[in-house]
Amino acid sequence: MQTSFALDLEQGVFTFDDPRRIAQSLKESAERSTQRKAGPFQSAMSMLNYYINRAGTKLPAQRKEILEKAKDELRELYGRRRRRQP
Repeated sequence: MQTSFALDLEQGVFTFDDPRRIAQSLKESAERSTQRKAGPFQSAMSMLNYYINRAGTKLPAQRKEILEKAKDELRELYGRRRRRQP
């Protein structure tokens, strides 16, 4: 991710404790990028999913919960529907 041609991410973006701040940072990175292949929403969401998936079972439950909430915040920032709650 550090050498991604798609997005130039803010340092430590996935370690922030505020889901809204994570989403806002990803949104800004995606909209600023001129090398992404998809739209800004898809690029930002893909990077977030990539991080969650790469961490796998090593990702603490509390951190995963924050990152999952960041997905909802990202959807909200782009005017997309939130995912259904189980």
